[in-house]
Amino acid sequence: MNRPAPGDVPHPCPSAAAPPRLLLLAHGSRQPQWAHPFERVLERLRAGRPGVDAELCFLESMSPRLSQALEACAAAGQLDLLVVPLFLGSGAHLVEDVARQVEAACDRHPGLRVRVMPAAGDSPLLWQALADYALGCLGATPPR
Repeated sequence: MNRPAPGDVPHPCPSAAAPPRLLLLAHGSRQPQWAHPFERVLERLRAGRPGVDAELCFLESMSPRLSQALEACAAAGQLDLLVVPLFLGSGAHLVEDVARQVEAACDRHPGLRVRVMPAAGDSPLLWQALADYALGCLGATPPR
């Protein structure tokens, strides 16, 4: 076993880089209850990974908006961000609006690193969850 000689200062083990801050992005609505399923997603994420640095933000109609969340993170020194769009598809909002907001934030904050993931609806995991839900509805009595 190698031990440091007296007076030698051992080198600390390099620590793994901190994971990025997650920004769960939903579309938004004027109906406050519309956000409840997305809040449940955030709760499950935190329960499954305690200590994860994550928040929910919205493209429009609700707060915080994506642009506000990006600015708040940059102001707090959180410069490594991962935007996870909880959208069923990659339409104009994701391709144009989100990209424009991210680019503007990165222009204002040169050290900011923002990665935008594909829409959740592009994942086979979501396809399977939706298929399982539909199959579970067979024979179910519709609510009145």
